Amino acid sequence: MTTPTRGFTQQEFEQRTLRAQKIMHDMKLDAMIFTTEPNVRYFTGFLSQFWHSPTRPWFVVVPAEGKPIAIIPEIGAKGMGKTWLDEIITWPAPRPEDDGISLVANTLNTLPSRHGRIGVTLGIESHLRMPVNNYLKLTTMVNKEFVDIALAVHELRQIKSPAEIAKTREICRITNVGFKRIPEYARVGMTEREICKQFGMDMLQAGADECPFIIAGSGPDGYDDILMGPTDRIIEPGDVLLIDTGAKWDGYFSDFDRNWAFGYASEQTKAAYRATYEATTKGFEAARPGATTTDIYNAMWKVLEANGALGNDIGRVGHGLGMELTERPSNTSTDNTVLKPGMVMTLEPGMTYAPGKTMLHEENIVITEDGAEWLTERAAPELIIID
Repeated sequence: MTTPTRGFTQQEFEQRTLRAQKIMHDMKLDAMIFTTEPNVRYFTGFLSQFWHSPTRPWFVVVPAEGKPIAIIPEIGAKGMGKTWLDEIITWPAPRPEDDGISLVANTLNTLPSRHGRIGVTLGIESHLRMPVNNYLKLTTMVNKEFVDIALAVHELRQIKSPAEIAKTREICRITNVGFKRIPEYARVGMTEREICKQFGMDMLQAGADECPFIIAGSGPDGYDDILMGPTDRIIEPGDVLLIDTGAKWDGYFSDFDRNWAFGYASEQTKAAYRATYEATTKGFEAARPGATTTDIYNAMWKVLEANGALGNDIGRVGHGLGMELTERPSNTSTDNTVLKPGMVMTLEPGMTYAPGKTMLHEENIVITEDGAEWLTERAAPELIIID
């Protein structure tokens, strides 16, 4: 398989901006303002590790017509200058007394005012990467109403382009390489942390840019926690190990897991593995254009329930995937988001099958015109036993 091209064409960013401007027209907005890394990158192509520094705020304004405008710290000017943007306004950040706020206000005030409304991501699964005090001050410096656009932006980004899907497919391929190598070295006597470190190095050597999310859970014949590891817990005979990872390639995530047993596993645990595998199959079959995330949930939960699931404390059985490890929508009993071609999703059935024992399975798919397509190479249908 040919490695995809890094970055995007200017046409890709033009299309994203035009789609956002269609939303602005429908919502009667004069502009949208973005402050978080994924949204800034989505409209500009600015990809930098510097976002790990929380000191400086960054802003991108998408007007109702024309190209986005970057209002950013001077330190980022050269990098932003390599994107497709023409207008880049800077200030010598950090400057706490006025960290770009007056520049943002001036930009918004000078744009044509047709509706007197500015869109900001204030609601569901969003946040402002700027001090709240500064945001409140900004709303007094701009004589316009600030309205929530979080859900609209989620819906905009849910539909991935072929170039975005290619990047996700590539990082899924790389992640699969790392998972396949685990039985070659993972042994009784190693710790969760040791196994996960080697796994991360294997993915980096296989081509991943970074592996920011690698968690693990293990225990005798099953695990009861999938959030806090990897730990220094030593793998013992009869243990089951889960590793769940989110690796990145050119800014796009994979997100799936694998399970192994060491030496042996009970029939109950093997049956729970088969149940989550079968639930993934049924979720895949339900993932068709026009169906909903709740249809996916119902298809998977029916299998889990029929196989004795005592519950699912994860709260959902999958979610959106892209520039962020988890994106909207969620596969739940009440989400009811309509599936459309171009949506990249995870199928993540999990079940508590005995007190203190959980089984979790996860794969990545993309919705196509004809149904769904696997982006991951599926896990083995039976629990792998490492001798």
